[in-house]
Amino acid sequence: MRCDQTIELTTRWSRSVYSASLRRVCFHDHDQHRVFVFLTNNFKVGSEVICDLYKRRWQVELFFKWIKQHLRIRNFYGRSENAIRCQVWTAICSYLLVAIARRELRLEQSLYQTLQIISVSAFEQVTLAELFDRSSPPLPIDPQQTLMLS
Repeated sequence: MRCDQTIELTTRWSRSVYSASLRRVCFHDHDQHRVFVFLTNNFKVGSEVICDLYKRRWQVELFFKWIKQHLRIRNFYGRSENAIRCQVWTAICSYLLVAIARRELRLEQSLYQTLQIISVSAFEQVTLAELFDRSSPPLPIDPQQTLMLS
C-alpha cells in the first residue's frame, strides 16, 4: 500500500459534476512492478479491501472479455437476468463440451477450427470421431449445392 488519501476535485467543471470528497488509494503490485491508483467514494472499508475489490472487478472484466472472444454471443434473446444467465451458461457448457471432445479425440485442429467444423456439419448424422477422422471419406456433397456452385 502506497497511500490512502482524501481528495477533492478542483476544477470548476469537475466540482460541478461531483462535489463530494473522494478517496485515493495507491497500491504497488510487486509481481507486475506497477502502481495502481484507485478513486472511490467508499470511506467505510479499509484500503486493502478497496484494492481487493478492484482486483476482483478486473477478473470479472477479463471473464467478459473471454466470453466475447470465445462464446460468440452476438445478441441476448431475453432481457431478464434469468434469460441472460441461461444463455451464458448454455454457451459455456457448449464450449466446454467441445473442449473436452477435442481433448478426448486428440484433435490437432484449434478450438476455433473445431467449432467451425462442428457448426458446418451440425445436422449431419455422424459421430465426432467420424467427423474428424482423416482416414474416412469426405462427407457427401448435396447435389443441390453442386448445381449452385457451377
